[in-house]
Amino acid sequence: MSKSEEIIFMQARLMRLATDQWNITVQKASTIFGKYGILELIRDCYGMFHTEGDEAIFEEIKQVLSHKGVDVHAEVD
Repeated sequence: MSKSEEIIFMQARLMRLATDQWNITVQKASTIFGKYGILELIRDCYGMFHTEGDEAIFEEIKQVLSHKGVDVHAEVD
């Protein structure tokens, strides 16, 4: 698998984790990830993220969103 494919696979896994953790649809998770640059964050930080588990990466994502003042549940309502 190429690095590009690995990044896409990681983005998909984390988006799926977001749907489970936040109890939202894939469409809504995709909107949030796109709107707040989470897909780019995963791509840009892949070098560091690929050594961590999905749960740890998802915690980083939640922190980034929190620092941006994002209330995920307000975004999806």
